[in-house]
Amino acid sequence: MSTFDHEAFWSARYRDAGDDYLFGTAPNRFLEDHASHFAAGMNVLSIADGEGRNAVWMAEQGCAVTATEISPVALEKAARLARTRQVEVSLILADVLNWTWPVESFDAVVGIFIQFVGPAERDRLIAGMKNATKPGGLVLLHGYTPEQLQHGTGGPSAVENLYTGMLLENYFHDWEIIRLKAHESWIEEGNAHKGRSALIDLIA
Repeated sequence: MSTFDHEAFWSARYRDAGDDYLFGTAPNRFLEDHASHFAAGMNVLSIADGEGRNAVWMAEQGCAVTATEISPVALEKAARLARTRQVEVSLILADVLNWTWPVESFDAVVGIFIQFVGPAERDRLIAGMKNATKPGGLVLLHGYTPEQLQHGTGGPSAVENLYTGMLLENYFHDWEIIRLKAHESWIEEGNAHKGRSALIDLIA
């Protein structure tokens, strides 16, 4: 049975965007709306960070940011964006599904639109995020709900990759959930995420 090549898929998408940024250079609105959770000196991990828009924004808030990404093409663009915006981000080429996760190392672990995996791989991914967070730290997760399939304005086409409130409650049942909200909003993030979208936010 063949295995889907995530690196080749994403590198091709980022390469096809040319000098443009596939999802734009502005941060995700969920992060901006909850900027109060990010303070100078915080140690933050952003996983599958893409071309750097979110990691660079968190660095601009004064955080020490580590960003992982499977695509070397995306990492080159992220490095360029960090230089342009005059911040430092520690960029790591890594497949988070086959990565030795740091343990209790970060004040916040962030996953923005990381729904490229099915349920079995998602179990490992979220376990890694939780384990990498220091006691008292935060996980911030933002993605699409199954209703997104009706909009077709971004995200995966596989319903099993999408989040429901109950799914995220189950993953974080042993944590304090600060925010868990599904909502519909208009987003415009580059050319890849544009239009009315069915979204869900988790802060735990």
